[in-house]
Amino acid sequence: MVARAVGPKVAAVAVFAGMWQLLVYSGWQPSFVLPGPVAVAQNLWHQLHGVLLWQAIATTMSRALAGFALAAAIGSVTGALIARNRLLRAGIGPLVTGLQTMPAIAWFPFAIIFFGLHTSAILFVIVIGAAPSVAVGVVLGVDHISPLLLRAATALQLRSIALYRHVILPAALPMFVAGLKQGWAFAWRSLMAGELVVLVANTSSIGVLLETAQNLTDMPSAIAIMTVILIIGIVVDAVFSFADRQVRRRWGLLVER
Repeated sequence: MVARAVGPKVAAVAVFAGMWQLLVYSGWQPSFVLPGPVAVAQNLWHQLHGVLLWQAIATTMSRALAGFALAAAIGSVTGALIARNRLLRAGIGPLVTGLQTMPAIAWFPFAIIFFGLHTSAILFVIVIGAAPSVAVGVVLGVDHISPLLLRAATALQLRSIALYRHVILPAALPMFVAGLKQGWAFAWRSLMAGELVVLVANTSSIGVLLETAQNLTDMPSAIAIMTVILIIGIVVDAVFSFADRQVRRRWGLLVER
């Protein structure tokens, strides 16, 4: 079971590293511009044995969790309010969709002017980028509830809070988890952009390390930090995928193989 799950991932990494090394051998770019996977791995190993990278990861993850938790709360409430209210959906629904499609980087001039070079500016962009995705997930989850289930709830005289608690929210949970997963992706991308644009004084973060590597033209360090960003993204995505599978299995939406 473990080999079947891990094997393809290891093979994919090996193929990618091999293609990367072949590109280095081709001489397309000098080694200081395009270092090989061995040089990057050695750089990453060295950074992992230091304190600075772990401090940066801790700072970045604390921002990510705080921003995403706030976005999830706001998005959940907003989605629940507009999902079953035609007037609110007609008025606020297009605004939520528009916010979801708006690039996070476009918010940073406003955030910097309003909050200054402070963590609040980064958190604001995380929330404004992720909350609409969570809200859309809630709305889609409610839209996909079977009308038979809603009619049964009406026959049982379930209203307002009881209807949401016992019928709507449980039925919408699979789509809600999918919305949270997408919201995290928006939050993570917004955070990485924010840490490159909003450099908070006397604070180490992954974005600061990446900016420093760029200023020093230290490509092995830059690629090593990018690898850390990729690994964190994969790990968090795996957590959401596991939660999604568990929910779909609980609701009978997953075909076991």
